[in-house]
Amino acid sequence: MQTVGRFAPSPSGRIHLGNILCCLLAWLSARQKGGRVVLRIEDLDTARCPRRYAGRMEEDLRWLGLDWDEGPAVGGPDGPYYQSERTALYQAALEKLEQRGMVYPCFCTRAELHAASAPHREDGQVVYAGTCRRLTAEQAAERARRTGRAPALRLRVPEEEWAFTDGHMGPYRENLARDCGDFLLRRSDGMFAYQLAVVVDDAAMGVTEVVRGADLLDSTPRQLYLYDLLGLEPPHFIHFPLLLAPDGRRLSKRDADAGLDTLRDRATAAEILGKLAYLAGFNPSGAPRAAEELLTDFAWDKVPTADIRIPEGLF
Repeated sequence: MQTVGRFAPSPSGRIHLGNILCCLLAWLSARQKGGRVVLRIEDLDTARCPRRYAGRMEEDLRWLGLDWDEGPAVGGPDGPYYQSERTALYQAALEKLEQRGMVYPCFCTRAELHAASAPHREDGQVVYAGTCRRLTAEQAAERARRTGRAPALRLRVPEEEWAFTDGHMGPYRENLARDCGDFLLRRSDGMFAYQLAVVVDDAAMGVTEVVRGADLLDSTPRQLYLYDLLGLEPPHFIHFPLLLAPDGRRLSKRDADAGLDTLRDRATAAEILGKLAYLAGFNPSGAPRAAEELLTDFAWDKVPTADIRIPEGLF
């Protein structure tokens, strides 16, 4: 089977070094195996991800030399390649789960969830306590009338462990009920949740390999559960460590950290990729390298598993 990799950026601002590293690793991992690359624009939140940002992101990726075989401006058999144009697919998957009795309405607000005495994970995220799980149809209708707003929709999860072996981070497991609780499939404003959309899209686009940051490692058991419920074949997952600012902060589009809007004025694409490959362990000299020139030296066993802090002044 041919490897099909993908990069799926969310265009909420100009891409930064962390986004570029993700695209570079996904591109190298697929291309080294002779595989294809799909570009998908994850713009479900159209207010935060206007189309002009997506267009600039595509231009930035081309400037970096990171091309794709399917996606915007290229086309392909599995389009459209903007999530905002794929909501009918998510609705069909949601209805399939509803028919199995796996979905229920949730009227909890974000403020209520954080104020509740629900369990919290080590990273501070709330584990949903199942507050609305046992509402009858009559109670749900009354709650909707009283609140005057549409409910979110959650997926029931079992009290069982889901485990997998990550292609870089190794074995990982979670008890769905204890570690995340029933999770969202659609928000109260009608926007489909990331967990559902990414599963439906990766399966529909024939993706066999997902390369993404370690901040999404804990999403994988939830997604594997969805793959199973929907009768879909899951891809091979490879998570890599996060790239941090010199002061240890996570890079953010909001703060324009290490963004291409400034980097392109002072560095070539080969200089940026060469330094990123240096940080990722497979370009020891840090010399400028084009993406294709990195293919011979790239190997996952050279990439660290701990988060990578960018040295002051490197870029």
